[in-house]
Amino acid sequence: MLIEALQWIPANWPTVWTALQQHLLMSAVALGIALVAGIPLGIVVTRSPRAAALAIGAVNALRTIPSIAILAAALPILGIGFAPSVAALVVLAMPPILLNTYVGLSEVDPEVVDAATGMGMTARQTMWRIQIPLAAPAIFAGARTAAIQVISGATLASFIGGGGLGDFVTAGIAIMDMRRVLAGAIPIALLALGVEVGLALTERWIFGKPRRMP
Repeated sequence: MLIEALQWIPANWPTVWTALQQHLLMSAVALGIALVAGIPLGIVVTRSPRAAALAIGAVNALRTIPSIAILAAALPILGIGFAPSVAALVVLAMPPILLNTYVGLSEVDPEVVDAATGMGMTARQTMWRIQIPLAAPAIFAGARTAAIQVISGATLASFIGGGGLGDFVTAGIAIMDMRRVLAGAIPIALLALGVEVGLALTERWIFGKPRRMP
């Protein structure tokens, strides 16, 4: 069956290529939105213990919700298609980004911050010149985790008309055609593995030994 699936992919390459492009676009847009929203929010909550407690509680609650449930919840609000799929994937990507940003900034030595303040830096300058660079490894680790979750979660977007490689999986299951199922599953697995390895190597190159955060 695996050999048949590997033969089916090149035989239907235009369709597979289109689905791959949809999958990548959906994942990239969702991850980009999550980074733009999650990192600033992580910075903001470090300034208030109460806001941090609420944000972390909400993040941990989101992490317990199955991906398919998040996708289904987007349907009544945004309907079917690309937009609800991206919105659901943003929700999936936000927890590791926000949490890692918060933890990374919280781990910055207070004495370093005090020293920067003593040198005349404003709170904004201290944040951007000292705290964020020191927290960058943790933030990158959160983005790396989010990227893998988004790529994997995008597989389920086919259930709400989002397209992507998941279409082959759902269509194959519907007609009991394992070639189609594997034609979707194999590229998804390779894509997730490639992104994981690529980001791990990038993280090691920039920061040294990659780290994992909660």
